[in-house]
Amino acid sequence: LLHVCQTKLYETFPAVSIMVARQPGQRNGASGVLLIVKNYTGDRLNFGLAAEQARNQGVAVDMVIVAEDCAFDQPSKAGRRGLCGTVFIHKLAGALAEEGCSLDQIVSKVTEILKRIGTLGVSLSPCSVPGCLPSFDLPPGDMEVGLGIHGEPGIKRSKVASADEVVKTMIDHMTNPSSQSHLPLKSGDCVVVCVNNLGALSCLEMAVVTRSAIICLESRGVVVARVMSGLFMTSLEMAGVSLTLMRADKETLRLIDAKTTAPAWPNLSNVCLSGRSYITEPQTTIKRPVMHKTLEKICSTLLEKQEELNSLDRASGDGDCGNTHAQAARAIQEWLQGHVVPGCPGKLLSVVAGLVQEKMGGSSGALYSLFLTAAAGHVTEGRSNAAAWATAMNAGTEAMKKYGGAAPGDRTMVRFLFFYIMFLLLRSPQKAASGAEATRDLKARAGRASYISPNLVSLPDPGAVAVATILKTILEVLEGRK
Repeated sequence: LLHVCQTKLYETFPAVSIMVARQPGQRNGASGVLLIVKNYTGDRLNFGLAAEQARNQGVAVDMVIVAEDCAFDQPSKAGRRGLCGTVFIHKLAGALAEEGCSLDQIVSKVTEILKRIGTLGVSLSPCSVPGCLPSFDLPPGDMEVGLGIHGEPGIKRSKVASADEVVKTMIDHMTNPSSQSHLPLKSGDCVVVCVNNLGALSCLEMAVVTRSAIICLESRGVVVARVMSGLFMTSLEMAGVSLTLMRADKETLRLIDAKTTAPAWPNLSNVCLSGRSYITEPQTTIKRPVMHKTLEKICSTLLEKQEELNSLDRASGDGDCGNTHAQAARAIQEWLQGHVVPGCPGKLLSVVAGLVQEKMGGSSGALYSLFLTAAAGHVTEGRSNAAAWATAMNAGTEAMKKYGGAAPGDRTMVRFLFFYIMFLLLRSPQKAASGAEATRDLKARAGRASYISPNLVSLPDPGAVAVATILKTILEVLEGRK
């Protein structure tokens, strides 16, 4: 197998892969040469000429044109562009060549597989062409959908949205049956996914998009067999991503899994990604109206206080305390719509811990998840009186102190939790109510506020206010029940 990878500088130097097909049963010598070319006019002309010149010299040569772009509903006469699906063809043709397949066999096989591949790209910026102006201008807040790899504009623009929304838009477009360029995809189909960094995305952003792609496909009943995520076909400094989907049968997966010494090929697991659950739902499904009502009330109250918490946080942090609590509240509301609240309080705390860990983000998300996880084991269906809850809250607070470094005397949410435990043990609501307000006069010795000059921090700690709001809401619901 021979790869000749030339630099692709936007139509100046076309890129091609040359693969040598061996004679069956032989490790040396070639039965032919395969040119794998992306469907661009310049590429076809230049390498078509090379193929004709090789034939005139008696070389057995053939060419496969990769044209799997799903952007255009009605492709032009030039046909669909060749994009990152080319990488799959490299791997499949290489595996077949390594097994000793003839040139004709390789061409026949990969040509058939090409019908089952589709790609679509989106970007937040054009690529950078050395010595040239950008090929298009993209206003802030917009993204280009369906663009190519040379910096050419896409088919449309839309507003930047969340990764989940963008991925759904991409897959909807790729599989739209009204388009002549669509990729037929139905429930039960098995796919190999390539999430390709177009040049300038971070590893974190790539991981987010990859997760969204897996979830979106699985929600449609599609089996995600293999996933590749990384830099495979790039344009200089383009802040975008492309999705390539290939419908795969057992033979295709066998070729994808074939070992290769190509240094940039990812070491993929040969275990199907779909069908494995990472979240265990509680087995107890006894509905508890009070706990359901309490969660609903906490969520609505936090959403009402979103801007107030942000305002407090702007004095000593990055101003997103209200936003992070709102994210957690919305996640819990969504969960409540599709699940029955477990009868065991500890199991409910574990569920909420998982939700805030995944959806809330920031230090607050980690702290709440630590607190809830540590507290969960101390309250069960048969043991959930005030003393048990005080023990649970103390365990949660100790976990936050241990891993977060804060103490009851510091200007953090730990301060209020300490006061609330006192309330539970001593039945002193006045002490509990004063906990959050008292953080106004405390020195910040932990958290982001510890980096701020004390003279600039004169408001109560937003984390403490948020915890006070949550616990006050719990009391109001319980008192209302009585």
